[in-house]
Amino acid sequence: MDQSTLRITEIFYSLQGESSTVGHPTVFVRLTGCPLRCHYCDTEYAFYGGERKSLSEILDKVASYKPRRVCVTGGEPLAQKACIPLLQSLCDQGYQVSLETAGALSVADVDPRVMKVVDFKTPASGEVKRNLYGNVEYLNLGDEVKFVICNRQDYEWARLKIDELGLAERVDNILFSPSTGQLDATELADWILADNLPVRFQLQLHKILWSDEPGH
Repeated sequence: MDQSTLRITEIFYSLQGESSTVGHPTVFVRLTGCPLRCHYCDTEYAFYGGERKSLSEILDKVASYKPRRVCVTGGEPLAQKACIPLLQSLCDQGYQVSLETAGALSVADVDPRVMKVVDFKTPASGEVKRNLYGNVEYLNLGDEVKFVICNRQDYEWARLKIDELGLAERVDNILFSPSTGQLDATELADWILADNLPVRFQLQLHKILWSDEPGH
């Protein structure tokens, strides 16, 4: 495979729907392909297909939006080796760059200027065995960890993982999201408040505004 190009599902301009930068206008670079199959995945259209683009083509398309922020997402972006130089190049262009990754592949080589958002998989996701907990070693305060919570068992598991991995001391934001259609958002909020967890509750803004339409 040509490692000087990347297979891209879409590049689009929208509002960031998650993380501490929610609501900020952002260009999204969605890479094609993912080795995981979480049952609640909302981007299955990014598993296959896509269009192979050179790094310069991607940078030119991103620049055409004149963004301040760029988010590299998927699929699983780190499944393509050329994701690493892409992230570096975006940082070199002066953008505030974030990476959304499932946490199953190493983030060791990710440019330290990138805000890493690592989505550790809960038991109900069906992919909990794929979590690479060694990634915690490479997280800094500016990075974030996310858990998609499907039920009370997921919640208790994630609560224990926060302590086991020392996440509250490692990153500024631990994100808890209810799995859409599986867990009532108010119920999750009540659990967090009852346990006084050091987490940030979040809803996916893009789903509220545009449902699950590609390109948003």
